Amino acid sequence: MIMFILAGASFLSSCMAFTGIPKALAEWVYLLDPNPYGLIAILALIYILLGTALDGVSMIVLTTSIVLPMVQKAGFDLVWFGIFIVLLVEIAEVTPPLGFNLFVLQTMSGRDSNYVAYASIPFFFMMLLCIALITVFPEIATWLPDVLLAQPKPG
Repeated sequence: MIMFILAGASFLSSCMAFTGIPKALAEWVYLLDPNPYGLIAILALIYILLGTALDGVSMIVLTTSIVLPMVQKAGFDLVWFGIFIVLLVEIAEVTPPLGFNLFVLQTMSGRDSNYVAYASIPFFFMMLLCIALITVFPEIATWLPDVLLAQPKPG
């Protein structure tokens, strides 16, 4: 099933690149000159809504070809954005009451959906805090990659 998702996403990416929609969308976002926090907020809402219907891998693979050119044009660090997306997908997966992982937890625990949703609320807010922190202070997310990439190679 994962191979079908990846193959479909690869085909979608190729088709989208052929049509030029991601590039045109990126140019449109660049011309709008949006507030960076506004663009991030819109993307966060879209991913949280997608999390109610799709699993994480599907969300990332299906949206990357459209979102990545917009993010590049807006001037975001792509390493930071990758970390941001992974955290956002995990938030979307546990968003009460419709998060995809909540249904899995409900089945595994045998509890009703309300109990599982209430139990996930602290984790949801802690991940929102993480998203807010790395949005306001992007150095938190990019510190380790910057340190590792700046070191000279041995030998």
